[in-house]
Amino acid sequence: METVKTLKLRIKDKHAKVLRAMARDVNTVWNFCNETQYRSLRRYTNKPQVWLSGFDLQKLTSGFSKCEGVSIGSTTVQVVCEEFATRLRQFKKQRLNWRVSHKKSPK
Repeated sequence: METVKTLKLRIKDKHAKVLRAMARDVNTVWNFCNETQYRSLRRYTNKPQVWLSGFDLQKLTSGFSKCEGVSIGSTTVQVVCEEFATRLRQFKKQRLNWRVSHKKSPK
């Protein structure tokens, strides 16, 4: 009869602060894309709806990674913009949910 012993370890993440800062920056880009999309739809009410593509959003967010205190790169910003445009087309909504970094913070 074999005996199996399980060792439980709790490993603390020493990069938690950096990861939280990156998540906050990604959520900021997502929320900016969300607000920009909604404003473009409201602006052109008489014309057919203007849905911004990932490329349009990338042009609007250029330079975000060069801001002071931002810890994500430009490629990450571009991927977030493309993902936002994909989800917008997928769910066929004018505005998606806001992204919040901290569970207890207000939306």
